[in-house]
Parts: sequence; structure tokens; C-alpha cells
Amino acid sequence: MAATPVCDGVTVSGGALPRCLVLDRAEFVAVDHQRSRNRDHFGEGRGLGGAGRGADGGESSTVTTTATRRPPGDAVLTGAVDEARAAAIEVAARPEHVGEHLGADLEAERLLTHRFASADPAYRGWQWAVTLARVPRGKSVTVCEAVLVPGEDALLAQAWVPWSQRLAPGDLGVGDLLATEPDDERLEPGYTAAGGSERDRGEVDDDTDRVALWELGLGRVRVLSEIGRDDAVDRWYSGEHGPTAPLAEAAPAPCSTCGFVLPLAGSLRRVFGVCTNAFSPSDGKVVSYDHGCGAHSEVAVLPGPVEVAPPVGDDEQFDVIALHPVAHTPGSVDATPDAEDLGHS
Repeated sequence: MAATPVCDGVTVSGGALPRCLVLDRAEFVAVDHQRSRNRDHFGEGRGLGGAGRGADGGESSTVTTTATRRPPGDAVLTGAVDEARAAAIEVAARPEHVGEHLGADLEAERLLTHRFASADPAYRGWQWAVTLARVPRGKSVTVCEAVLVPGEDALLAQAWVPWSQRLAPGDLGVGDLLATEPDDERLEPGYTAAGGSERDRGEVDDDTDRVALWELGLGRVRVLSEIGRDDAVDRWYSGEHGPTAPLAEAAPAPCSTCGFVLPLAGSLRRVFGVCTNAFSPSDGKVVSYDHGCGAHSEVAVLPGPVEVAPPVGDDEQFDVIALHPVAHTPGSVDATPDAEDLGHS
């Protein structure tokens, strides 16, 4: 685009300094066309671009005007509503999905975007955006693109989260592999937990992996760090096997007095153990000592069997009849049954 000079003047150091403003697409830039005259006015300074030394020997500042302007309106592109609607209908699934005209936004010189409401029930709150352009001094428009964009009330999907951050406990299935980051803060190199100066002071923790006792290469590459151990403690203690679980609140006694709890090794044995009661809901789980359930070894004691006396009957008011025939005295009754006449021999 050719620049259009517009002459003006500005007062500097008590005198009028002629200058020329050059108009381009983005801004007004002050241009000095009389550099030699400026040197005479300011002395051997830096001219219009910075501070110079005036005729009286003092510092004299210059003025540079910079302003940002917007491109002028374009009547040709603004009036091409029908062309923009036709482009949106061509892209839409159905013509009736292109709704009313919402307005137009001037993107740049000879570049404008028309917006139409989306009447598609599946895209409520969305807008059809059709961008038009034209050549200099042209009266016809060209469709650059027609897309469906979300509006202020559009229903959008949640922001995409990487799978490593979406993974939750319990998502790992049979055959799945979960890679651990090299800089995972829950782990630390095995050789850093070999003791060192702490062992000399007798301050080695129970969880210290004494790699020094192993031949190089036989110990674990990485061991649990303090951060990883604290995360596990917080997760176990505040979970369903901690003291705040409904099962623990209704328990008759804590796990610390139960004989089915097997303490963990290391420093975690002070707080946690593993339940070994097959009838407990926490069987095989890490439980805190202040957890509990109804299968406590010392509280739920089964009562012994109760002896039941035989029933006593009152036979004074009724006669006792034997259900089975009583054997008779031999010879008192003929034991030979009568022969039944069946009509044949």
C-alpha cells in the first residue's frame, strides 16, 4: 500500500519544527525530512530520534508521535450478507440450520467476517463464521472460509488432559503397562539411601536400602523417597482402611489390639499393619492401627452351647396310648392270622 504524506507541525523547544506524518496500514510514524535543520536547531545531538543538545548547551528532548488506528469500514464486504449466508448454507447439513445474521467483524483491510446464529439443536449457542475478502478497488467478494465456532453460551467439552494425568487408581488392568517417569519424585536412586554419614551417626532410617551391602548391580535401581512414603501414608490413613472410615467408627475395638494384624516392616510399622483375618472386609489390606471392624480377635467371643432339658409332660388328665402295638404274652392270643378267602386255592 502506498503511503500518503500528511504534513503537520509540532512545537519543540519554543520553535515550530516542521515534520511529515506518513500514513500506513498500522500506525502513524513521524519522519523527519529536515535533519540538517534539526542539527542547527538542537546542536550536534541525535536529532528527532532522541535527546540532543540545544543551542544553549542544555538537554533538549524531541517528540515522536505514534498512534494505532483501525482499518476503515468496508461497505462492499459489509453488504455481502447474502453471499456469506449462501456459503454457510453450503457447509451446513441443512439450510435451516443457518439462523439470523448476528453482525460482522472487520478483521483487517478488505477482510471481514459475518456471523450467523446456529439453528442446529445439537449446536445451540454456536455461530457460523464466514470470512470474506476482496481485491483493491474490487466490487466482488471472495469467500475465504465458512466454519462453525462456539459462542459465549456454547456447550464445550472439557479441556483435554494428558492420559498420564487422567489415570486414576484402579484403572490398570491385566496386561497393561504403566511407565514411571525418570524424574518421579516418589522415587530416588538406590545408592542415595545407602546410609553414608547418617549411618556413622546412627541415624539410619528403618527404610534405608543398604546398597553398600550388595554387590554393585544387585540392589534396586530406585527406592521409595520421603515424598513417596508421605504420599502413601496420607493416602492409606485417609482412605477406607483408616480411622475415619464408617467401618472403623462402628468397630468395637481398634486394630492395634487385634491378633490378626501383622505389622509392616520399616518405619511404617509404627502406624500400619496388614489384616490377615479371612472374615474381615480388610483382609489382605494395609490398615492403620486405629482402624477397626467387627471381626476383632478379642471382642467378638461366641457364647458356649446351652444344655436343653427334656420336656416334662402332665399325664394325670389324659391317657397315654402307645403308638406301636405292645408284644402280648405267648399263648394268650393266637398268633396265626386268619386265612383270607380270596376265592382261589
